[in-house]
Amino acid sequence: MHTILLTGFPGFLGSQLLPRLLASRPQAEAICLVQPQFSTLARQRAAELIASEPALAGRIRLVEGDITLPSLGLALPAIPAASVTEIFHLAAVYDLAVPRETALRINVAGTRHLLLFAQACPALHRFHHVSTCYVSGRLPGVFAENDLICGQTFNNFYEETKYLSEVEVHQAMAAGLPATIYRPSVVVGDSRSGATQKLDGPLYVVQWLLRQGRVAVLPMVGRPAETVFNMVPSDCVVEAISFLSTLPGAAGRVYHLADPDPPTIDEIVQLITAATGQRVLRVPLPLWLAKGAINRVPGVFAVLQIPAQALDYFVHPTRYATAHTQQDLAPSGIQIPRLRDYVGPMVEFVRTHRQLGARAMV
Repeated sequence: MHTILLTGFPGFLGSQLLPRLLASRPQAEAICLVQPQFSTLARQRAAELIASEPALAGRIRLVEGDITLPSLGLALPAIPAASVTEIFHLAAVYDLAVPRETALRINVAGTRHLLLFAQACPALHRFHHVSTCYVSGRLPGVFAENDLICGQTFNNFYEETKYLSEVEVHQAMAAGLPATIYRPSVVVGDSRSGATQKLDGPLYVVQWLLRQGRVAVLPMVGRPAETVFNMVPSDCVVEAISFLSTLPGAAGRVYHLADPDPPTIDEIVQLITAATGQRVLRVPLPLWLAKGAINRVPGVFAVLQIPAQALDYFVHPTRYATAHTQQDLAPSGIQIPRLRDYVGPMVEFVRTHRQLGARAMV
């Protein structure tokens, strides 16, 4: 039996991806490397998956470990390296305000430890690394799928360390590792239900509007009529990864899992407010003033509940080319839907799940 090693379970994307991987690989089992503090949640998620898809019974094994530790924090026999044929590396800290030390430990050292483990897997035929479009940093213009080291600067330590971790993967690829890299843009909830694990990204704006009445005030930074905001529903990300990971020609490829024609900030606000049924009064502010108020004026963050780091993405200067992704996804029929097609479920999910926060799983 082939063995898939998956990190990032029971995280949101990992939990969605796992059943799809096993469905497309009927002779495989999955070993999920789980941090000890999430072992109870992992058992619950695995049980839920099996209850909904009984064919998964006996094909999911949970192993406690830690990517930040040498040998993944376990003795190698705990995972049969000889039978591991694929590694899906999703584990990372997804937090725009993460301290650099934490981000380096999880995103960079964690990836390095997975790559070292991959070297001990003689039957490995693919290392799948989930990165992010924002390894581009604040590079102006179009960032291609083959681009990486471009002298870019970064908005935060999340971007920087995801970039550094991808550099590690590219170096391993140059040394002979068969790998595929997936770079999602901002991941929002399921396109049909709006379901997500945390309310961040554009959902910060939805929450802020829903806390107000029929007439809402919305601070605006930058040039909303010109700046685009790239987002992609979670189900599209996992469906794309599941399909692309089976393509023999995908080894060595980098895929931007992003909207090829993203909406402007203006268009996003119009679609969200149409879904909330509100009239919005826009208040233009310089970026420096908006961030300074959130960071330094007492009570502003408590009212807005939007971290200052998130505002950088409303003035983001980079667009993402998706030629490789569109070409290789074409036979599958998988397409990134337009925001207008899923903004309704997205807003409704936030409306009915306001208790969810934006805290990352660390």
